[in-house]
Amino acid sequence: MTGPAVPFREIVLKVHSRCDLACDHCYVYEHADQSWRTRPKAISDHVVSRTAQRLAEHARTHALPSVTVILHGGEPLLAGPARLRRVCEEFTSALAGVAELDLRIHTNGLQLSPRYLDMFDEFDVKVGISLDGDRAANDRHRRYADGRSSHPLVLKAVELLRQDRYRHLDLGLLCTIDVANDPVAVLDALTGLEPPLIDFLLPHATWDDPPPRPDGSPTAYAEWLLAIFDRWQEQGRPVPVRLFSSVLSTLSGGPSLTESLGLAPTDLVVVETDGQLEQVDSLKSAYEGAAATGFDVFTHSFDEVAAHPGVRARQLGLAGVSETCRRCPVVRSCGGGLYTHRYSPANGFDNPSVYCADLAALIRGIEDRTAAATESPAVRDPDELLAAQHDLTRTLLAALHDALDGSGGEAWESAWALAAEVESDPAGQTGLDLVLAHPYTRTWLLETLEAVRAGRPVAGPPVERLAASVAAAAVHAGLDLAVPVVHREGRLFLPTLGEVRVGGAGETGAAVVRVEGEGFAVHVEGGAVLHVVRGAGEGAHWSPVRRFREAGPVHVHELDDLDPYRSCFGTPAAERLSPQAADAWSASLAQAWELLAETVPEQAAEAAAVLTTFTPLTGGAPVQAGRHGYGALGIAAGGGGAHALATALLRGFRQTKLRALAEVTDLYASDGSWDHRMPWQAEWEEPVPFSRLLSETYERVGLGLFAPRFHAGVPQALDLIEEAAETTVDGKQLLAVMRKEINGTHGTSGRNGCKTDAESAAMR
Repeated sequence: MTGPAVPFREIVLKVHSRCDLACDHCYVYEHADQSWRTRPKAISDHVVSRTAQRLAEHARTHALPSVTVILHGGEPLLAGPARLRRVCEEFTSALAGVAELDLRIHTNGLQLSPRYLDMFDEFDVKVGISLDGDRAANDRHRRYADGRSSHPLVLKAVELLRQDRYRHLDLGLLCTIDVANDPVAVLDALTGLEPPLIDFLLPHATWDDPPPRPDGSPTAYAEWLLAIFDRWQEQGRPVPVRLFSSVLSTLSGGPSLTESLGLAPTDLVVVETDGQLEQVDSLKSAYEGAAATGFDVFTHSFDEVAAHPGVRARQLGLAGVSETCRRCPVVRSCGGGLYTHRYSPANGFDNPSVYCADLAALIRGIEDRTAAATESPAVRDPDELLAAQHDLTRTLLAALHDALDGSGGEAWESAWALAAEVESDPAGQTGLDLVLAHPYTRTWLLETLEAVRAGRPVAGPPVERLAASVAAAAVHAGLDLAVPVVHREGRLFLPTLGEVRVGGAGETGAAVVRVEGEGFAVHVEGGAVLHVVRGAGEGAHWSPVRRFREAGPVHVHELDDLDPYRSCFGTPAAERLSPQAADAWSASLAQAWELLAETVPEQAAEAAAVLTTFTPLTGGAPVQAGRHGYGALGIAAGGGGAHALATALLRGFRQTKLRALAEVTDLYASDGSWDHRMPWQAEWEEPVPFSRLLSETYERVGLGLFAPRFHAGVPQALDLIEEAAETTVDGKQLLAVMRKEINGTHGTSGRNGCKTDAESAAMR
């Protein structure tokens, strides 16, 4: 093996192996591994220098942009200012020009003084302090060997770090949980100190040495933390709490923010005072030698350590947790718990956490308390989804402008300035919103942004599209504004409006679009002026984007067979339809809409409001969702009758809506980590990832309201989704929507939802 699957980005450097407190819950001195007794008290210059060299070598090999070095102990301040300065100098020098260095120190604070902090300020060493709450809570464990309280001196250290000249060095407070302490008093004491962060740690324990549970409750630690959470919420979340932030992040599909939760692989190695390289320090709670690797900084590289089986075991993510954990719906949030807490003499680390019940209760408790506040309104409200999609398009436009960074030339910069001018007018803003909301605007933005980021040239049409969009917006708004545009091959396409033919094939040149009466004029370079009346039909110089109305709710749709960016489907887009073909095409769509409006009126109404644009395709599936913004479908010729086309339209609507939701919120996470067998799959078919289970179920829920045969297996699929670990808060919200749909309580159930397909056909 040539290198680690996951390079080390964090080193815990033991600069001193002794402590000035006698905390009775300390994993270093009070738990199974007592190797500290044989270690040198302080790290030597030779170990410091060699470790810095090893880290620089590792960072260079793996092109790491940054690395973190945490000065630790024992109590690291016992190493003294001179030795700590030596450490900072060695690592700063070794990493210069290789990777950014993030230096940190974790201390009990008793020795902290301006002398240390001035030196830390010089090397930008961030400082974290251990404090277990108010005096009663802190003194329960963090005392001197003679029993004296450490609380006053710790508070003095915290206050020193809060001074303006040192505040930028403050990492926050680390609190070890003891359920015998009053949780509200603990939180109040910590938040009262206004730290930048609070981190609560479960006391290290294993199945061989389980945590104390004074009242015998299997969820005592969850109850304690949820009391903290409730108080934290009541206070308005005045300080970030890493544990809570991590759970909230994973529930919404984000990453874990702490090693003690989540499935992210570990990227940490420990260097002891004698140069021995060890695994994560907490393993000392499991058994004697549990953290040992047999390697040291003198003869082994960090890559060799990363290949150690113990290290690799903590880099396996989901594959590294027990079978019980892999089947658990909350594993994506808890990650099986801290690796150390899984240990038992019988099975090693192949167990759930000794805090398993606590972690499950904590995660579910936080979800129950926050789901309503963290859910995206786009999942339940179609108008919110449209608004979120529009925000996304504007964000992409701004991102493209930033990515171009002037490389779009005068054409782009001029159009960007005119867009701002158009938007400053209320009618102009409405016109620009209309153009930006067009589905193929998104296709243009995505393709151009990808080209810019890949370093491909984007001169010509991709840059010129902005000016054409601004011109179309000005026309919609009726603004008297001259907008310079470029025509190519004798054609000028104005998004949402149509195509003006300004010359012959092969001709490229400049023109100006300006509102004129009930339409607009195109002033072509060289003197020609073409006049277009909005609403006019096909003419010698003008091909409009055709519009038609479906039966039922009054909605106008575009039959777009002109937009250069309409070729975003699996099948090529058709060329411009003849008037007769367009009429026949529109008539078949109208028949399908009429059938949908009769059968599933609420779904039909929502689809009619959303699906603004239809593009004829040369073949393929009857209806296709492509790579575009919300609201477009490709329609192939010869759809097979009104019922088949209606079914395809409904399927296409569900596909495009689910994709639109996935673009603005996280419905699931860790897709592909688990396999699922869909209830309607044949035995010989392979299991599928969660994304496919969700998409097919979502389609079938909608289709089943129109044709009940599609509901076969849907209740079972909904149960699978509910029990899946991949489902986020918003995914569960969507699940609730689907359950309401099939139960006919969401307002989208069909009028003939209980009829068979044969009965439905007879009604037609």
